[in-house]
Amino acid sequence: MNALNRRRVLICRPEPEATRLAQQFREAGADARVFPLIDRQPLPETPERRTLILDIDQFSHIIAVSPYAARLLMEELDTWWPQIPSGIRWYAVGAGTARVFAEHGINTRKPALGWTSEALLALPSLASMENEKVLLVRGEDGRELIRQTLEKRGARVTALPLYRRRIPDYTADEANTVLGGFAPEAIVTLSGETLQNLIALCAKTGHNLYDRLLIVPADRVAEQARSAGFTNLCIPDSLADKDIVASVAAQLAANDKGAGEAK
Repeated sequence: MNALNRRRVLICRPEPEATRLAQQFREAGADARVFPLIDRQPLPETPERRTLILDIDQFSHIIAVSPYAARLLMEELDTWWPQIPSGIRWYAVGAGTARVFAEHGINTRKPALGWTSEALLALPSLASMENEKVLLVRGEDGRELIRQTLEKRGARVTALPLYRRRIPDYTADEANTVLGGFAPEAIVTLSGETLQNLIALCAKTGHNLYDRLLIVPADRVAEQARSAGFTNLCIPDSLADKDIVASVAAQLAANDKGAGEAK
């Protein structure tokens, strides 16, 4: 029996990734609902940002923290650079970000295992960074681990924020329809910020979803979830859509088997 057949899966990641992942779940038989808990908006151009883009060949390392950050950066480069400047080492936190760069012919360094900032920082080419110039392409806010760690290693790190994140302004009826009426059996939250927004929304609306299967990206976010009271956690084998779907199917099947044996 298909473990995902008619199972209710809530996708809380931002668009357009949410709709793409939901389609993968639907093709596997699930009833998938999109309910982003982060909305991303590109930041307006500033003279300082334009200067950074025009001087991008002065950096020896460029790190993008997400596919969205990489996509916005490539749009900027397409505008101001007829060719991608050479001599730069490009880095991606995860395969999705690397894929965006690859679409533009850029060879990217990424962790062989894992898709976190910690995994990226373990790359040998980032171990000795004395006086190396690094451009960190990211959102307006976020974790400071990459910047702080590379600066401790001697690098000169410049942040290039290209977008801001905000919590979508859902009405009480919209939240109740999804969290209560749809009653998800599995919830996909692929960042710590998404998880925190889910926790806040549950508290605000009075919904208790702490026993549902919660899909998180890494151990760090899993610990946040456990501390909040979630008891049924799944870390996918990778953050590729097909691997997320496969991991959820396997976990739901294991949960079903465990429930059957407990009867």
